[in-house]
Amino acid sequence: MSLPEEDLTCPICRDIFTDPVLLPCSHSFCRSCLKRCWEMGVRECPVCRKRASKAGPSTNLALRNVCEALVQARRSSVLEDEKMNCNLHGEKLKLFCLVDKQPICVVCQSSKLHKGHDCSPIEEALLDCKDELASALKNLQDKVDSLKRIHMTSADMLKYIKSQALDTQRLIKSHFEQLHQVLHEEESARIAVVKKEEEEKTAGLKDKFKELSAEVLSLTEIILVIQEQLKEEDMILLKNFKDTQDRERSLALGSDNMSGLLIDVTKHVCNLKYKVWEKMLDHIDYTPVTLDPNTAHPCLILSDDLTSLHYSKQYSCCPDNPERFHISAEVVGMAALGSGSHHWVVETGSNQDWLLGVASVSVPRDTEVSARPENGFWTLCFRDGEFRAMTSPPTPLTVTSAPEQVKVQLDYNKGMVSFFDPADDTLIYEFTQTFTETLLPYIYTQCSHPMRIMPEKVLVTMLRQ
Repeated sequence: MSLPEEDLTCPICRDIFTDPVLLPCSHSFCRSCLKRCWEMGVRECPVCRKRASKAGPSTNLALRNVCEALVQARRSSVLEDEKMNCNLHGEKLKLFCLVDKQPICVVCQSSKLHKGHDCSPIEEALLDCKDELASALKNLQDKVDSLKRIHMTSADMLKYIKSQALDTQRLIKSHFEQLHQVLHEEESARIAVVKKEEEEKTAGLKDKFKELSAEVLSLTEIILVIQEQLKEEDMILLKNFKDTQDRERSLALGSDNMSGLLIDVTKHVCNLKYKVWEKMLDHIDYTPVTLDPNTAHPCLILSDDLTSLHYSKQYSCCPDNPERFHISAEVVGMAALGSGSHHWVVETGSNQDWLLGVASVSVPRDTEVSARPENGFWTLCFRDGEFRAMTSPPTPLTVTSAPEQVKVQLDYNKGMVSFFDPADDTLIYEFTQTFTETLLPYIYTQCSHPMRIMPEKVLVTMLRQ
């Protein structure tokens, strides 16, 4: 049972007790009020004038608790009134301004600040606002859940990046080892040719030395004979003249031409780097389209050189990144095709379930859509032994024999995607479309037999000015 408010009022200050104290005469006062009275006069009760003891008055705990509760209740009531009433006009907030998104009173509604604004009753607005907040809360919770999932997979992503880096470094080293081997073999072969020519030229020059030595010896002998004849008597000289002359004329001398004996340096080093590079082209393949492993569905297994793929029922360990196709076994190429003419040949072989062609860069990766032009796909399909152009609806195609290779040709500027049988360059089907987005080479398969993008021969053209 609550006490009357006058019983909770200090006789001195006429306000609710603050830190009340109790005198022996049973009268209560605020501690601060009683202290001021005693400082001004006799130490007695201000009401009944009974003398008080020298000891300090004791706190009236029960009365203090009741007074504090009353003060708190008053404050809560004031705050509640402030919440329910308009700060400007003091009227009860009965309306909700849908433009300014705040509660208002009827006076606010007719004021310049809210005049002409759509309003609704506070009860209706409360339900609508709760619904909106509940929807926003759900969206935020979904975002938090998504971020938590990303955070949980971040460790796996880091491991995958490390694995990617190691595998890529291994492949780079492997390719360069092959190139190093080709260069080493070419270097050894060319050095062997130089050494062989050195041996041949050295042997030839030695033979020439022998020939010259023999000729010098023969000439020396004839010179000695002629010198002796010149010392003889005149008649003897004349008698032996014919024999000496015949001997001198019968001496057959070799050629003294010394040209062509040196190493043909020009032959070995002229445009050496270019010739080696040109020869290396026999060991190098150029593939016009390279598959992007970061877009491949986990069931697609790509080759190390990223030019072939096949389907596997066992998922590969790869992160759930946004670029990856998550629903069906698809992959796109690295080359962004936004202008000009492009072509590539895909070896389908014995694969019995595939689609190939081009796709817009913005095609969805996390939902299943039909590979049709309205969805950003221009593809040729082979399934159940039948060819179809993936138009809307699909167009059945008749071919004399199923090609083991399909040539995809894109002329972006003319808006044409064509499919040919490269064996005889027969046109299988042609799409016409005005492209507005960048396109990517596209392949889908759900067959374990591999599909491969065929390499092209590299030709070297010299520009002469």
